[in-house]
Amino acid sequence: MLSRVRSQQGLAAVGATLLGYAVMVLAGVLGLVVPYAVAAVVAVTGELALAGRHTGTATLLDKAGLGTTFRRLVRDLSVALLVIAAVRPGVAGTVAVLLLPAALWTVAVATGAVTKVIDGRVDPPAYTRNIDLGALRRVPVPPAWARRLAGLHMPLLNVLLVPAAVVAAALDRVAPVVVTGLVTLAAGLVTAAVLALTALRGRGKAPGVLPAVHDWMARERPEVALYFAGPAKDVYQANMWLAPVEATGRRAVVLLRAADAFEQLADTRLPVICVPAGVDFMNLDLSSLRVALYAANVGANIHLLREPGVKHVFVGHGDSDKQASVNPYSKVYDEVWVAGPAGRERYARADVGVLDRDIVEVGRPQLAGVHTFGSGAADHRFTVLYAPTWEGWLDDDPYHTSLVLMGERIVSGLLAAGDVRVIYKPHPLTGTRSPKARAVHERIVARIKAAGGETDASSLDGAAHLVVTGRTPGLFDCFNVTDLLVSDVSSVVSDFVQSERPYVVANPAGLPEDEFRRQFPTARAAYLLSADCGELAKILDVTRAGDDPMTGARRELKEYLLGPAGSNPMDRFRDEIGRLCG
Repeated sequence: MLSRVRSQQGLAAVGATLLGYAVMVLAGVLGLVVPYAVAAVVAVTGELALAGRHTGTATLLDKAGLGTTFRRLVRDLSVALLVIAAVRPGVAGTVAVLLLPAALWTVAVATGAVTKVIDGRVDPPAYTRNIDLGALRRVPVPPAWARRLAGLHMPLLNVLLVPAAVVAAALDRVAPVVVTGLVTLAAGLVTAAVLALTALRGRGKAPGVLPAVHDWMARERPEVALYFAGPAKDVYQANMWLAPVEATGRRAVVLLRAADAFEQLADTRLPVICVPAGVDFMNLDLSSLRVALYAANVGANIHLLREPGVKHVFVGHGDSDKQASVNPYSKVYDEVWVAGPAGRERYARADVGVLDRDIVEVGRPQLAGVHTFGSGAADHRFTVLYAPTWEGWLDDDPYHTSLVLMGERIVSGLLAAGDVRVIYKPHPLTGTRSPKARAVHERIVARIKAAGGETDASSLDGAAHLVVTGRTPGLFDCFNVTDLLVSDVSSVVSDFVQSERPYVVANPAGLPEDEFRRQFPTARAAYLLSADCGELAKILDVTRAGDDPMTGARRELKEYLLGPAGSNPMDRFRDEIGRLCG
């Protein structure tokens, strides 16, 4: 539904833009100032919408030959036509008005073209961290004034065009055009010269970034790669595997494909290489790799999956009962690593083509720092963590998250319980697809803030309610100060079971209890919360009193979800990496 609405909005933006420009040209020919102004407002509104949330629709205009450059030309010519029709100059004035946009347009296109060349050379084909690449050729960045002047393009030139054209038409002379044109041309030539000289200064004999990366790979010969091709908003999926990969003690490298994800990657001592372009990445010498770990199923995985000498392993970013945890894409990997028997059985039930012999149970090495049972601090205040999942990809699944239907009732009930500390940590993708989810999230944040809570908390210290949305403190840090978790069907629940503390799973669809636990095995040891949240007060009373009847069930479920008690998941992870490397 949402994607259809956005598509309709995008088409409306295209219609407004094209209609606005068509009326601008017609009003310009007829000299109708007021209709021209109205049409200009409509066209600009459409342009802003296309540049904002409907960039995909704007691409269709480019393919149709109606791109930004063409629309700017139409806008400039319509201004000239309006001035000619309104002032009615003689032949000299008419020629002057028509020549002026042509001169300004030429300068803008020239400086813009040189800027594109410079940008292509300044932006590196690869980014690295924790790697010594030696001496590199670095293309100097042009002076700020030159980049600003080159980037002005048509908006500023339109401002110059209107008064100059009016003066030229009123005086019926070419002189104003000559003066304005010469000044503009001189500025454009100086800018273009500075940009070109900047590019020439970048030439040298030292190697570029990609050759240096090739040399590093040949020299260090990494054998394990953590590969992530997603954008910055999903980089948490890779972040959770940095510490386990580092702890293997193997020669390892993190391979990324998006520059924004490279910027948002968590701190690590592992060498990191980001190569955005597919051709550049596929030309890397990856012959030393023995194992590639994939944290997410994305299309650009194919650029590494094509390497035949590598064992390709899907490790994912958390075990859960969601459909995404049994994606049919997973059968392209040599092995699929899951936490415990639950993950193996999940694939068997889904029957998506992943063979049982290709599934390996390794536990969750990330959970080593999650404390079993509570804090035990003398001044510890009973703390409830509300960590809902996000709205998901499907438009027709209103029960994917509890946030929209139940979130405000959950938080209100917790705040009203008295002597309960609330920590709200939403999924990193919350609100990215659903405006309703984003609106509910904002209202919950406002409600916690009104109750004296701290927003965008960077520390879990103190007794105040908290909203935690940044990278730190992390989810597992929140676990360690939590007495009761309220969440959805998600990997958050599986991971929290490591603590053996009580947890609540939302049941917004109102499924019968037995059916809910059958469909979602991670809820076998959970307290269930229906859409009206009527059970919340009783759950709080039972868990705060310490008389918790679900303790035994949680211990049993922990082995089912995460593997045998007493086994060290980091040792198992390290051993499996060693097996494949050997």
